Amino acid sequence: MPNTTIAEQVERYLTALAAHASPATVAAYRQDLAALCRFMQQRDITQPSALDATLLRAFLGAERSRGLAPRSLARRRAALSRFADDLVKQGVLADNPVGLLRTPKQPSHLPRPVDVDALARFLDTPHDGAPLAIRDQAMLELFYSSGLRLAELAALDLNHLTANHVRVMGKGSKPRQVPVGRRAHHALTAWLACRSGLAPEGEVALFVGQRGTRLGHRAIQKRLAQLSVTRGLPEHLHPHRLRHSFASHLLESSQDLRAVQELLGHANLSTTQVYTRLDWQHLAESYDAAHPRAKRRPAGS
Repeated sequence: MPNTTIAEQVERYLTALAAHASPATVAAYRQDLAALCRFMQQRDITQPSALDATLLRAFLGAERSRGLAPRSLARRRAALSRFADDLVKQGVLADNPVGLLRTPKQPSHLPRPVDVDALARFLDTPHDGAPLAIRDQAMLELFYSSGLRLAELAALDLNHLTANHVRVMGKGSKPRQVPVGRRAHHALTAWLACRSGLAPEGEVALFVGQRGTRLGHRAIQKRLAQLSVTRGLPEHLHPHRLRHSFASHLLESSQDLRAVQELLGHANLSTTQVYTRLDWQHLAESYDAAHPRAKRRPAGS
C-alpha cells in the first residue's frame, strides 16, 4: 500500500481494532491517532512510512507542551506503539520506532478514597423520589457496591443484571461477574419499577436519561458531581473515586487483595496494589505471619 495516506492507514487500523476491542478502547485510540494525524498534517507529512523516532518524539513533546497529562501521554504512546506494530505487519515500516521513545513518567498520586462514614451519609441522604432521583441513587449504589468503571456502568443492559450479580465487560473486552450488595439491589429494584416511564419499549440500556436513551459517560459524571454538591459532600465526586473508595474500603475490612483484584477486573496483582495504596511491606509482614512455610526455619539452622 505505497500510496496510502496516514489518515487512511489509521482508519483501516481502527476498523480492524473494532472487531475485537471495546468501543471505549477504539474511541480512545481514535482520539490519540487523530492527534498524530493533525500533527503530521501541520507539517505536510502524509505518508505513514515517514513515522520514525524523531517525528514521534517531536509529536509527544508537542503534546506535553500543550499541557497533556503524563497519563494521557502514556496512553498516546501506547496507541502509537500498537499502530506502528500494525504498520510493521503491513510492510509499511521496517520496525517499530516507538520502542526508542521513553515512557512518560507517571505521577505517584492516586485519587483519595472518600471517608467511609462521609460516603455512608452521602448515600443515605434522602431524595425527592422522582424517577431520575431514583435512577441516580441506583447508579451511586451500584458504583460503590460493585466497584464498576464508568464505561462498564454506562454499557450495562437490562439482561446484565441477575438477582445478586451484574455482568460487565471490562478492559480488553474481558467479561466478569461482580456481586451486587443489598443496598444496591434495593436501589436497582426501585429504579426498575419506574424505568418504563422513561424508556421506550425495546430500549435495552439499564440506565436511561430524560429522553429515554442510554445515559452517556459525560452525563453520568455530571450527575455525580451535582449530587456531591446538593447532598453536601464537601469534595468533588467522580466515578473513578467511587471505584477507588470501593476497593480501599473493602480491602481495609477484608485484607483480601486477591478478592479485590478479581472484583476490580485487574489482570495483574500489582495494579490492584497501586490502586489501593496498599503497602507491600504490610503484605510481606502478613505473609510472614500467616504462611505455614514462611516462618519455618530450615532444619539445622
